[in-house]
Amino acid sequence: MQRREFLAWSAGACTTTLWPRFSFAETPRDVSWLADVQRPPQNIPTPEKPLAPVLINDQQQPITTREQWEQARKKIREAWLKFLGPMPTERPPVKLEVLKEDRPDGCVRQLVRYLAEADEPVEGYLLRPTSKATGKRSGIVALHQTSKKNIEEISGVDGLEEHQIGLQLCRDGHVVFCPRCYLWETPQHTIDVKSTVARFKQRHPETLGMHKMLFDAQRAVDVLVSLPDVDPQRIGAVGHSLGSKEAFYVAAFDERIRTAVASEGGIGFASTNWKDPWYLGAGITAPDFALNHHQLLALIAPRPFLILGGEAGSGAADGDRSWPYVAAALPAYRLYGEPARLGLLNHHQGHSIPPDVKTKLLEWLRVYTA
Repeated sequence: MQRREFLAWSAGACTTTLWPRFSFAETPRDVSWLADVQRPPQNIPTPEKPLAPVLINDQQQPITTREQWEQARKKIREAWLKFLGPMPTERPPVKLEVLKEDRPDGCVRQLVRYLAEADEPVEGYLLRPTSKATGKRSGIVALHQTSKKNIEEISGVDGLEEHQIGLQLCRDGHVVFCPRCYLWETPQHTIDVKSTVARFKQRHPETLGMHKMLFDAQRAVDVLVSLPDVDPQRIGAVGHSLGSKEAFYVAAFDERIRTAVASEGGIGFASTNWKDPWYLGAGITAPDFALNHHQLLALIAPRPFLILGGEAGSGAADGDRSWPYVAAALPAYRLYGEPARLGLLNHHQGHSIPPDVKTKLLEWLRVYTA
């Protein structure tokens, strides 16, 4: 197919923008198994660091109202963004260059190129259902795991069916965008972490790699909301492993995300390699480091967020040890009323997405982007 370009949308919103809050008070239904993923495990592990209550203000007084929490929430968000470091406040207009196109069963799949930052092109796969729709569709940002096939695998071009989440979501009726992570930014799209992080630090010496991943995930949201067939109020995010980390952060910091599923990313700092320089760096290991991931879970409230954990097996990152973070964030969710749509599905099948769990992943995103 001949290459073509089109101007989709002008995106000038900065990373720190606070978008309108979603209200799920009128949600017509929930997944039938919501209570199952909010049930504490029999033996709750102790987190590596004590988790400070999120519903405590600067005067160490309890927060009891939603209005008080919104003020505290803003301060938590600002503290995290200060720690992550600055990224550009202006984002380039979304201009997609279509590099190639094919039509797997039920979908139109396009490899597109666009600008993440100014003068920094990146590629991703855009998938649209071929079935007719009566209105605009929901959009999902699908973020790939660490894999040589990265966006080719998650979009269903190649690789294991287990990880072809983007293609499966498209066949489920969503418009899906699968961006390539910055760690694979070489011309051959191979990973050379040391060189990639060094180039990133030349551009942004005061910024952590995780903020780059967050920024790029937000650019993927920009792509989706620019499309005329996507409802900007019905955007979700999903990822496994590395992609789970990105889905977690974009849900916490970009309120255009209505719901998300994070599979085996590791909520606790010690659960996986968060201290690596392309994520959060060694600063999180300092004894006086006060931030922790239960705060980001609380920032997502009241939007539905599901953690998938494998508990055991090679590389497993989430499981019962993730529960204390969920429990610490649930009080913020409950300020918005019941049910609190935050949960942990511990499938005990290792660092994977088993078929029965994939079914629930798809159902979660289908129900909460409806």
